Amino acid sequence: MIEIEKLMYREKPDMMLVYGDTNSTLAGAVTAAKHHVPIVHVEAGLRSFNRQMPEEINRVITDHLSTLLFCPTDEAVRLLKKEGITNGVYQTGDIMYDAVLYYKDDAAKSDVLALQKLNAGKYYLATVHRAENTDDPKRLAAILDAFETLDEPVLFPLHPRTRKKIDSTGLRACEQRKNMIAIHPLSYFDLLQAAASAKGILTDSGGLQKEAFMLKVPCVTLREETEWKETVKAKWNTLVTPDSQTKISEAVSRLQKPAKHPSLYGDGNAAEQMMKHIKSWAKHG
Repeated sequence: MIEIEKLMYREKPDMMLVYGDTNSTLAGAVTAAKHHVPIVHVEAGLRSFNRQMPEEINRVITDHLSTLLFCPTDEAVRLLKKEGITNGVYQTGDIMYDAVLYYKDDAAKSDVLALQKLNAGKYYLATVHRAENTDDPKRLAAILDAFETLDEPVLFPLHPRTRKKIDSTGLRACEQRKNMIAIHPLSYFDLLQAAASAKGILTDSGGLQKEAFMLKVPCVTLREETEWKETVKAKWNTLVTPDSQTKISEAVSRLQKPAKHPSLYGDGNAAEQMMKHIKSWAKHG
């Protein structure tokens, strides 16, 4: 917030644009609000209804401070309305879908599968980084044990936090486990290609479970709730509380591609929609 405030004094912006639900999102929103600078929130209206997640606090406060709120789905618009937020709210589609469509051909040139000697459709992609999973030895053990039981290899880009927790809790290292390919975190293009070619995705990430849907890859989300409820309703995403190896393994064994793939996140022109509304606001207020 201190560094953002320095920039605001120097640049004197007409508007603050913030994305998502990170700590920097909240920092930008609060600083702008104190300087009476209008705030635009991209990816507004999402709710997991779990206030134990820092992201939930960040997104709720940011929404209530914002002047323009760009929602990826109709459900996000509805949730804002329930909280009394109706002015400046627009359903624009999801900007992440713009990125997936724009970059997927470039991502297809990635050699990540060749480097790991994997074939498309013959492995799972897994990511684990949330505190409720990494900081709970029982959950972390259940997740790792489940990965060992699966019918295909598990490509596992290890978040530094996760690797540190595995080491500090005395759990068997991923490199010592059968069926697991533990690697360093991947670049966006490599991750996009690894996700697009996977048999299934196992994750506690908010973004990756949504990208799984966009890429038409079934997903098991290692959480009790999700802000992307529409993916669960469409049966492309399965929630599982990761406190039991058996529960996780069984959820993965039931993974399959549903017959229908509804259009949930727009048609890939969210950024254009957002710019239209920003220009209109700048002109008319």
